[in-house]
Amino acid sequence: MSLPAWRTYLEVCRLGSLSAAAAELGYTQSAVSRQVASLERAAGVRLLERRARGVVPTPAGEAFRHHARIVVNQADRAFRSAREAYDGPEPPLALGATPATAASIVPVALARLEAGRGRLPWTLLPELTPRLQEMTVGGELDLAVVTDAPPGLDDDPRLARRPLGADEMHVMVPAGHPLAGRDRVAITDLAEEPWVEDNEGSAALLRRTAGRAGVDIRIERTAADLFGKTAMVAAGHAIALVPGVLATSLRRDVVAVPLEDAPRRGIFALTRADAEPHPLVDPLVEELTGLLSS
Repeated sequence: MSLPAWRTYLEVCRLGSLSAAAAELGYTQSAVSRQVASLERAAGVRLLERRARGVVPTPAGEAFRHHARIVVNQADRAFRSAREAYDGPEPPLALGATPATAASIVPVALARLEAGRGRLPWTLLPELTPRLQEMTVGGELDLAVVTDAPPGLDDDPRLARRPLGADEMHVMVPAGHPLAGRDRVAITDLAEEPWVEDNEGSAALLRRTAGRAGVDIRIERTAADLFGKTAMVAAGHAIALVPGVLATSLRRDVVAVPLEDAPRRGIFALTRADAEPHPLVDPLVEELTGLLSS
C-alpha cells in the first residue's frame, strides 16, 4: 500500500467525493478509484460506501481513516527528521516539478547552473502541483516548481512561495494540421475539433477559456499523462491545450500554436517556510526566473 494511496483515501474522506478528490489532487477520477480499490483489496474490507451525494467511510473505513492519518503524518515527520539529522556532505537537491516544467525549463536551468559550478547532486521528480505541495510540506522535496492552474495553489503557511514568471498556453496540433503554420489561432477556430486532456486541471482551464469566448468544446479523449496526450495528438485523434514552455521541447510530429487571448498560468517555486533552504535553491530559482523572463 503506497503512501500516495493513503493520502488519496484521506482526501476522498475529507471531501466526500471521488471526483472532488481527483480535482484537488490533479488525478483522473479513475486513478483515485484505483487507489481506493487497492487499499480495499489489501484491507480485505469495504472502506467506502457509495451514496447518491458522494461517498462516506464505512465503519471499517472510519477505523482505517484514523490510522491512515497517523501513518501519513508520521511519514511526513520521518522524511523531515531524516533531512534535519543528516550530518554528512551536502545531500542532493530533491527537486520536484510539474510535468511540463520538468520537460522544459527545469533541465535547462540545471544545465546552466552546472555550466558555472560543475556537476551538481540533484534528483528531479515530475508530479502534479497538489502532490508537489504535499511533498514539500512533508520534507520530501527541497524545492518544487509548480503552477497556479486549476485547482490552484493552496495558501499554506508552511510553504514559502516565490513567483518565477508566467506561461501562456498554446494549442497542440498534429504537424500536418491546417492551423499548424498559423502565428496565432483563436479558440473559436477550434470549436469543431475533438480535444484530449490528461488531467482535470488542464481540462478546467480549457473549458474556462472556451466559455470566456462563448464556444463549446468537446473533450472526447483522456490520456494518462502529458506524453500520452502528445502521442494522441500526433496520431491525429485530437488536439490539446499545452503549456507554452513546452513549445520548443515537443516531438517533431506535433506543433504548439499560440492562442489569441490565451489563458496564462503563474509558475512558482515552493520551499518549506520553517527550514533552511538547500544551498542550490536560490541559484536555481535565479536561473528559472531568467529563463521565464527572456
